[in-house]
Amino acid sequence: MKVFITGGCGQVGSHVAEALLARGDRVVVIDNFATGRAGHLAPHERLTVVEGSIADRALVHRLVDEVRPEVLIHTAASYKDPDDWLGDAETNVIGMVHLIAAARRHGVKRFLYFQTALCYGVRPLEHPITLNHPKRPGNSSYAISKTAAEDYLELSGLDFVSFRLANVIGPRNLSGPLPIFYQRLTEGKRCFVTPARRDFVSAADLTRVVLQASDGTGHGAYHFSSGGDIAIRDLYDAVVTALGLGVRPEPELRPLAADDAPSILLDPQRTLQDFGALSFTPLAETVARAVAYYRAFGVGGGYTHLKSPMPA
Repeated sequence: MKVFITGGCGQVGSHVAEALLARGDRVVVIDNFATGRAGHLAPHERLTVVEGSIADRALVHRLVDEVRPEVLIHTAASYKDPDDWLGDAETNVIGMVHLIAAARRHGVKRFLYFQTALCYGVRPLEHPITLNHPKRPGNSSYAISKTAAEDYLELSGLDFVSFRLANVIGPRNLSGPLPIFYQRLTEGKRCFVTPARRDFVSAADLTRVVLQASDGTGHGAYHFSSGGDIAIRDLYDAVVTALGLGVRPEPELRPLAADDAPSILLDPQRTLQDFGALSFTPLAETVARAVAYYRAFGVGGGYTHLKSPMPA
């Protein structure tokens, strides 16, 4: 099978690309390396990596025309600067429009998308959140632009699957609290935690479900989540343990910022019905793998869509 992956050198995209190559598919990747790393994908005879932006309409159409993919997997996203509204709109919205147009023009059979759970807002109306919950993404430019992109996909008439994600972590994770905790702890700086709770799932577990979707399972929106949430403090403790620190530094406890959610817990019922039983790697194992990656390749990034400043 021929597969076109946007953001294929990012955390999710690179794991999916490796899994597709391992089973014999041909993969073409586009990435602008704003947050992805070229080193995430080793050279392979059935892999082509193109540096470029999905906001470049001519490039998107040329690549899809040349590749003629059966499946388009869209993992690319702009998220590293909460004040870069233009960049978010260009990549997350305009880029999606270009991809949809190219997919329709060239007969792509399946379109896979990855949506943020923040599409439901930072104060969801139910817990856990079901797929019937209204979209209320007014909390950030990232959430607004990612949700608008999903709306265009739903309007497109394409055969699609949109995974609304819990917090995906593990090796190659360069955004959110995990890399920030690692970087600050290894630099001897104090971290802070909030009372927030999240459902942390590994990119490796997500990849297995993405391959099922690539092969035709499912249609429409799904939650990829374990169905349980844990405290951010527990993630912090897992990083401390994985680092093997002799002294366990106590983090500062801070209240939630105005643009942060107390808990984001997604109901995976429809996913379980259509994709079957899901397996989830234990948090300690996922964090240990991430720490091993950071030790080998460094952190970089530490991006967050939140406006709350980190302490010096």
